[in-house]
Amino acid sequence: MEDGVVIIGAGHGGVQAAASLREEGHQGPVRLIGDEQELPYHKPPLSKAFIKDKEAKPQILRADAFFSGANIDLLLGESVKSLDPAEKRLTLASGATLAFDKAILATGSRPRILPVEGGPLKGMLSLRSIADARAIRELAYSVEDVVVLGGGFIGLEIAATLAASGRKVTVVEAQDRLLARVLPAAISSHVASRLTAAGVRLLTGTTVGRIDGENGHVAAVITSAGERISARMIIVGIGVVPNVELAAEAGIATANGIRVDQRMQTSAPDVLAIGDAASYRHWMTGGDVRLESVQNATDQARLAARTITGHDESYSAVPWFWSDIGDMKLQMVGLTGGSDRQILSGDPAENKFSVFHYKGDRLLGIESVNRPADHMLGRKMMGLGFTPDATVAAAGSDALKAALADWQSKQAAPA
Repeated sequence: MEDGVVIIGAGHGGVQAAASLREEGHQGPVRLIGDEQELPYHKPPLSKAFIKDKEAKPQILRADAFFSGANIDLLLGESVKSLDPAEKRLTLASGATLAFDKAILATGSRPRILPVEGGPLKGMLSLRSIADARAIRELAYSVEDVVVLGGGFIGLEIAATLAASGRKVTVVEAQDRLLARVLPAAISSHVASRLTAAGVRLLTGTTVGRIDGENGHVAAVITSAGERISARMIIVGIGVVPNVELAAEAGIATANGIRVDQRMQTSAPDVLAIGDAASYRHWMTGGDVRLESVQNATDQARLAARTITGHDESYSAVPWFWSDIGDMKLQMVGLTGGSDRQILSGDPAENKFSVFHYKGDRLLGIESVNRPADHMLGRKMMGLGFTPDATVAAAGSDALKAALADWQSKQAAPA
């Protein structure tokens, strides 16, 4: 490949794709384009340790020496203006053009904009980048009242972090419970009770009527019920939008993301897509999904590199996720939509329990709070295709280990 591979997006997926191309033996040029000036960094810490500690530095994904040593051309502070799949050429915002043999779109997603009267104002912030995290951290040290709009993972992680730092935090969530789109009621209620005990005020089933400002800066949130909540900082965490515009303008098929097949290939023969922006038919559910997680981005990046280097494989990674909210480590494996019964293992009163989701006799997934053994076993079981009996799941990790070992021994036994 004379022109090599160009990767658009230098987040978790893009960096992994570049590294995996070299690991898979690709010898041609590899160019990694990122629109930030920073070396690529880990994003999960931004909502927790980074905004809590004035001295915290970004946790880089790979040192600068890695890119130079692996002969990966890292273009920072650059963005792609247009992509021509037929000519295999892209144009940078700076006006330069790059030719390629293969392109990987790792364009990620961006925070959804709050459609409300009164915005935007200074002090209204979202979290997606290190610049966002710095802005939140800087403002957090000079304000007392914070309102978080959205009771999803990012919003609750920030709410817990700022409350632990002494801020008066209110969370406003339109759904009738926290994390309603992603977790069962048992975990939602547990998270709510722990956050309330930590001093976070929770308003569920509540929407925002308008934002009031003073001298161009936020001053208060007015709920749809008419309550005025003082706020010198508002965190908007109402979800994200996939960055599909570059692909769509290039004529590449999109539908809630950039459409890809099981090998991460788009409708353009030499263009692949991965990560938050990629939409695909999931092997577990048979439905179309777009998963927003570090695990999904990096696993798809590895497969994209293998596709480019001549391997014919389908995406089959077991999805898993995590979130740290205050003193709760939430870990999730599988896709639990469509489950018809849930089995509780452990004791919520001890802040350690798991919820096992079944559809009939099949295990769809596990959600755990401070039960890492259950999570790791779940990843192994689902990867192997083993479903434990519900009574075994309820009994805890030791019983699960024994049941899995017994099942594996039977699978290995000669017929």
